Amino acid sequence: MTDRALAPHGDAVVWHHAEEDAHHDHGGSATVLGFWIYLMSDALIFASLFAMFGVVSTAYAGGPTPREIFDLPLVALNTALLLASSITFGQAIPHMEAGRVGPVRFWLAATGLLGAAFLGVELYEFHHLIAEGATPQRSAFLSAFFTLVGTHGAHVAAGLIWLVTLLVQLRRHGLTGEMKRRLICLSMFWHFLDIIWIGVFTFVYLYGVIR
Repeated sequence: MTDRALAPHGDAVVWHHAEEDAHHDHGGSATVLGFWIYLMSDALIFASLFAMFGVVSTAYAGGPTPREIFDLPLVALNTALLLASSITFGQAIPHMEAGRVGPVRFWLAATGLLGAAFLGVELYEFHHLIAEGATPQRSAFLSAFFTLVGTHGAHVAAGLIWLVTLLVQLRRHGLTGEMKRRLICLSMFWHFLDIIWIGVFTFVYLYGVIR
């Protein structure tokens, strides 16, 4: 009698946990889907900036041309830094799936250092250009250049803030399901910025110098 009385209660507990797991899975899927939608909207913003740059890329207004102001070796170094940061982030994902917090934090920290170095080189480039009089007000070309590259740099800065926040949360909470979803979303965001930068390097810097 007692066993039969307990059985329905046990089934109810199992059903309750199944409902919780389904709810968490649904929430995680919705989070990733929502983040994909955000990335697509961000891609439209960058597409608009690329289009604007393409229209005014030769509107120098008597000011400096890309060949006169761009330092390709420096930009190539910066590109290598950002691509390397994407590789280090990729190294963190298998450790995340295996539940190893220490290696995840190590590779995220390496990613953060490379991203900060990229941002530092970009700020140095902006400072150098402005010191030479190549300001956004000088021509439509420079205005579009600073807007496009600066918007990408602002995204990298936001990604670094997000990364540091996750490092702190990992130390406090470990690799929970929610933390894994956040890491996956940040990984998508970081690789997205790499793709955008390849476009910037090719279309803005490289093509601007060789044409």
